[in-house]
Amino acid sequence: MAPMKPRYRRPVLEEMRIRSLGVIDDAVVELSPGFTAVTGETGAGKTMVVTSLGLLLGGRADPALVRIGAKAAVVEGRIVMRPDAPAAVRAEEAGAELDDGALLISRTVSAEGRSRAHVGGRSVPVGLLGELADDLVAVHGQTDQQGLLRPARQRQALDRYAGDAVAVPLEKYGSAYRRLRAVAVELEEITTRARERAQEADLLRFGLDEIAAVEPVAGEDTELAAEAERLGHAESLASAAQLAHAALAGNPEDPEAIDANMLVAGAHRALESVRSHDPALGALAERIGELGILLSDVAGELAGYADDLDADPLRLAAVEERRSALTQLTRKYGSEGTVDAVLEWAEQGAARLLELDGDDERITELTAERDGLRDELSLLAQALTDARVEAATRFASAVTAELASLAMPHARVTIDVRQAEDPDGVDVDGRPVAYGPSGADEVELLLAPHPGAQPRPIAKGASGGELSRVMLAVEVVFAGSDPVPTYLFDEVDAGVGGKAAVEVGRRLAKLAKSAQVVVVTHLPQVAAFADRQLLVEKTNDGSVTRSGVTVLEGEARIRELSRMLAGHEDSVSARAHAEELLAAARADG
Repeated sequence: MAPMKPRYRRPVLEEMRIRSLGVIDDAVVELSPGFTAVTGETGAGKTMVVTSLGLLLGGRADPALVRIGAKAAVVEGRIVMRPDAPAAVRAEEAGAELDDGALLISRTVSAEGRSRAHVGGRSVPVGLLGELADDLVAVHGQTDQQGLLRPARQRQALDRYAGDAVAVPLEKYGSAYRRLRAVAVELEEITTRARERAQEADLLRFGLDEIAAVEPVAGEDTELAAEAERLGHAESLASAAQLAHAALAGNPEDPEAIDANMLVAGAHRALESVRSHDPALGALAERIGELGILLSDVAGELAGYADDLDADPLRLAAVEERRSALTQLTRKYGSEGTVDAVLEWAEQGAARLLELDGDDERITELTAERDGLRDELSLLAQALTDARVEAATRFASAVTAELASLAMPHARVTIDVRQAEDPDGVDVDGRPVAYGPSGADEVELLLAPHPGAQPRPIAKGASGGELSRVMLAVEVVFAGSDPVPTYLFDEVDAGVGGKAAVEVGRRLAKLAKSAQVVVVTHLPQVAAFADRQLLVEKTNDGSVTRSGVTVLEGEARIRELSRMLAGHEDSVSARAHAEELLAAARADG
């Protein structure tokens, strides 16, 4: 059987089902593989489409999103993709499976704030959704517009556009920067703590000298304790040994006394005379003979023990003096109260002392390394700046070209890349440069809206409508450089109207020829260019139900475009204008 032919060349988000999320009770959002426009009156719940997709992409789970009275909000998505798509491969690694060529993703957020995620029928960490999102969807909204007004975000945007041309030198720079910071911290620690480290070294030297003067030996304290015990009871030990010897082998001063050896010998002789009559008795006779031999051996050892026992009080005094010296060491340096612990402290202390005594040498080494890293960092920072300047030229040209397609034919965008200066920074070619984790560059997007105008930062040099178009142009340029198959634009056309709005719709339709585009919009000029238009509307009780998200076709679409144009769907002039917009969009496509 031949393998099933994929429905699309790229991953496509076909459908989302949303339950108990904000104003939405239960609704299904069916999306086009091309351009889908989501429209509806203000407050109808259009932004819930964006919120739902954000949850599917691993966004933060806010319990406030759960519809009042519901236990949990649930968002489910169906994304059609090839089995070899990066997202499909990553999902398979996590144990998920495609269902008829589609990856099913769901996210549940409880009213208590708990969150669960499922991919391909398998429960997964929410973080996996974020990993999949990198290969599936790019969300561009008004929040992104405001973020791009900040220089730091503009630098990040430029780096993202440049790709490996900046990523490779940035990685090398980042490695050198982190090493320089580590060296600087260590150098500062050594120099600022010189007095404390000198005091530590003096204490270590004192302790090591004190231990060296005593010269302890491993296990010595245990052996001395046993010897002291023996010497302290020498007389009683000798007396007991002598009494035991006399009981076993007799007392030379009392020849008539009976000892154990005599009794055992008598028993052995008694049995030896009759052992031939019974083997059992013969065996007992042998055992008594062995007993006699053992008694003789023990008696001999007792005699030797008594003779060898040292009862010298001078030796006992020497042992106690040695034990006292060792006890002083164990109290100070033996955490476990043993000589072995003292020796371990001495070993570690000697190693630490070598480290402390090597501070001067280490300071010299670190200073040389710091200076070398500064030189290296200046070269890497310049290479990074050069790469950004080259990318900035291409990026600005691409955005300027997009603006020409968005009814701003005379506008010109430039990107200013300059190395920031810091009076306390490191001199590079006579300039004190402010190095940071991402380099020494400040990046600023400038706009000259018409010929003769001075380029100014976009936050200051653009009107509301111009700013929206600049941001949309930036997003479209990103879309052309990112390998992401689906783009969601959340009212990035705000502040745009008339002919400019038509150009925005035309540009989004052009983008949809190579990617799936979903646009939440209030502009009929944009919606008219969509392959599919979805209407979000509330019921009388203020909720969006399953029937509240509908695909508009024919007459229904004309009525919605009329409402968007004139405020109500029954306006004759608005209807004529709506039909004209649709006809123009079809002709343009």
